[in-house]
Amino acid sequence: MSVPTNLHYTAEHEWLDQTAGTATVGITLYAADALGDVVFVKLPDLGSEISAGGVCGELESTKSLSDLYAPVSGKVVETNQAAVDNPALINQDPYGAGWLFKVEVASVGELLTAAQYQAQIA
Repeated sequence: MSVPTNLHYTAEHEWLDQTAGTATVGITLYAADALGDVVFVKLPDLGSEISAGGVCGELESTKSLSDLYAPVSGKVVETNQAAVDNPALINQDPYGAGWLFKVEVASVGELLTAAQYQAQIA
């Protein structure tokens, strides 16, 4: 399974793309495949403060309900309404159109490199 090398990852299968103090967060292809068809997305509220390692949302699929964990601490500055309206985007393009939210980063939690994440899911 392909793991983009330009991103960082959590042990709970979220990815993080950080540039200039703002980070985009989503779930990995591995997580999307394991969940099955995502049918409902609950994201953190705009302006809310999230804490690295804490639960900040939920993803419901035809198989299960899974918590979404924050890879960083900070303030949520944008959510992907397209993914909320059409959760299938998360399965179709988890690293692109299926991103979940953006956060103004205050501090970073424990992150894995692409190689470390690849080893975890192997």
